Amino acid sequence: MSRLASLWLALCLLLPSAWAQQLVAVPPLAGHVNDLAGMLEPDQRAKLEQVLTEYEQQTGSQIAILTVPKTEPEAIEQYSIRVAEAWKLGRKGVDDGVILLVAKDNPSSLRRLRIESGRGVQGVLTDAQSKRILQDVIAPHFRQNHYYEGMVAGVSAIAALLNQESLPAAAQQHGNAPQDVGGAWWPLVLFFVFVLMSMFRRRGGRLGRGGWGSGATGFILGNVLGSMMSHRGGGGFGGGGGFGGGGFSGGGGTFDGGGASGDW
Repeated sequence: MSRLASLWLALCLLLPSAWAQQLVAVPPLAGHVNDLAGMLEPDQRAKLEQVLTEYEQQTGSQIAILTVPKTEPEAIEQYSIRVAEAWKLGRKGVDDGVILLVAKDNPSSLRRLRIESGRGVQGVLTDAQSKRILQDVIAPHFRQNHYYEGMVAGVSAIAALLNQESLPAAAQQHGNAPQDVGGAWWPLVLFFVFVLMSMFRRRGGRLGRGGWGSGATGFILGNVLGSMMSHRGGGGFGGGGGFGGGGFSGGGGTFDGGGASGDW
């Protein structure tokens, strides 16, 4: 082999390694809310964490938020699937995990919003529905730098759709006595009512384009809360995928690239 050919071969072998070193690392899963871009105040992050924790305990489904400064040079779709493969949100065999990813400083060409949905929830959280949530529910808030309101509205709309799917009830934690679903959920009811109603008042009763305006309050609250109480509440708190005891982790769920990307 000539010297030139040997050099070319060496370069070809080094290029994939150099590209991989440029990619933004996937952070460890530290909770339901992973705000690496610093878009939330500590109390806002804590409230969202509590709501999503209780949602997992009641339904078994895992919804997580990840904000990063950027995914560049990688498009948000490629980065999101790497996150999904590393975190494995959702229950094994049920595949009911969802990731809301925000890349705050990405160029518009690489997109800044992404919903990555597990295989088991794509029947209700379709690509079209995910796109609609990004464009009509989250983006209007983000354009006004109201990141907390946008994330609350977004995960509420995601949960509303997940609760239309006939998923297995959450497994009851060993040693926990069954609890009344209505009683267990009253703090979450108050949280959604307070936050969402305040958002609608500030925006004159409209959340965004395409029919997610004044009727969105009833849609989100009615579906998230009523549907959970009717057929997914089960009896008591469950373990979801991997919450409880030693911290939070994914439950072994799988993803195949379903979801949608957007911008604001």
